[in-house]
Amino acid sequence: MPNPARPRPRPCARSRSRSLSGSRSRTLPAAALLLALGTGLTACGGGSSPVSPAATGTKEAAALPAVPKRPADPDALPGMPPPLDPHDLYAADRPNALSPVVKDFPSRVYVPNTNSNTVSVIDPATYKVIETIPVGKQPQHVVPSWDLKTLWVNNDRGNTLTPIDPATGRAGKPVDVHDPYNLYFTPDGKYAVVMASLDRELVFRDAHSMERKKSVPVSCYGVNHADFSADGRYFVVSCEFSGELLKVDTAAMKVVGQQKLPLKGAMPQDVKISPDGKTFYVADMMAHGMWVLDGEKFTTPTLLPTGKGCHGLYVSRDSKEMYVSNRGEGTISVFDFTEDKLTKKWKLPQGGSPDMGGVSADGKVLWLSGRYNSEVYAIDTTSGKQLARIPVGSGPHGLAVYPQPGRYSLGHTGVFR
Repeated sequence: MPNPARPRPRPCARSRSRSLSGSRSRTLPAAALLLALGTGLTACGGGSSPVSPAATGTKEAAALPAVPKRPADPDALPGMPPPLDPHDLYAADRPNALSPVVKDFPSRVYVPNTNSNTVSVIDPATYKVIETIPVGKQPQHVVPSWDLKTLWVNNDRGNTLTPIDPATGRAGKPVDVHDPYNLYFTPDGKYAVVMASLDRELVFRDAHSMERKKSVPVSCYGVNHADFSADGRYFVVSCEFSGELLKVDTAAMKVVGQQKLPLKGAMPQDVKISPDGKTFYVADMMAHGMWVLDGEKFTTPTLLPTGKGCHGLYVSRDSKEMYVSNRGEGTISVFDFTEDKLTKKWKLPQGGSPDMGGVSADGKVLWLSGRYNSEVYAIDTTSGKQLARIPVGSGPHGLAVYPQPGRYSLGHTGVFR
């Protein structure tokens, strides 16, 4: 659930203020997009394409699946890299299949503390906070750029984005961006999409400079999370304060569908598409479960109860399961895509408020912020056992585990393809 404050971002720059063991970078023009699949490019916000598994001689590169040599899907968003496997959107996210762009970045967990106006940096090897970075007012999420080279801290009430270089861990000069509650990138790497929750807008910006290109006013309240269709042609957006969903045409930059969820008081949160691209799942913290939606038809979704305060959705590295954080009861539900049902539920010892996060590069650990407990949880993805509870600042929210496998980022705390 969004916090009331927001700072502001700043342009891609090499100026760096704080140091830790982490890093960041900058992007390139749209003309290079098709070449980008086979060559590593640089970018500040998202536009250079992550390299394909070229012969680098590294173990990580060897683990990357080969980019298929086939004609682009004529129905897909122009410029979008084709999926490695048309039947699995997450095929590029296999354990340790790191792009050459990120393979040398130190493994870190970046935790935005919305009430402390800081980012806590955790070394996952020791479960210790190794650095605290001051950022703008009310940081909500830490978002990997499309080209994987920059981490953007969404300073919601500060009306800025703070860039962090994941190679060095240094923060750069903030970029002015109004009301950046959350941030996504179009699959072609061309635009950043700002979820301007309080402004009631979806703002399309240049993925590199963050220059505003088009503002799309919305009639719902609290736009906050989204995910893109398999072909990239549209994305589904949750509106938490009015209990609604939007369907947005990516290329036209316009709302083409809107519906009220069939439950009074619904409060939709995270959105995630299934590996086969046929179904969208929308967490709802007041419905205490996930809405199951046919994105193409955009008909009324059905509710699958998971637990009190259902909030964040994270796909496993083998694309078989999805971890569902139930913030209101301190549990994580596990959904099996093949069986189409919940198969497990893990309870945090001593309770907690598991919120947003991500899965480690090797797929063995689920990292979640404890929103109301000033802590972060590390959870074994095989057994559900809690590995660590790590004290951080006040109001930890959309933490990013980085680096992660994948060729490019669609935003949020790390949605990779």
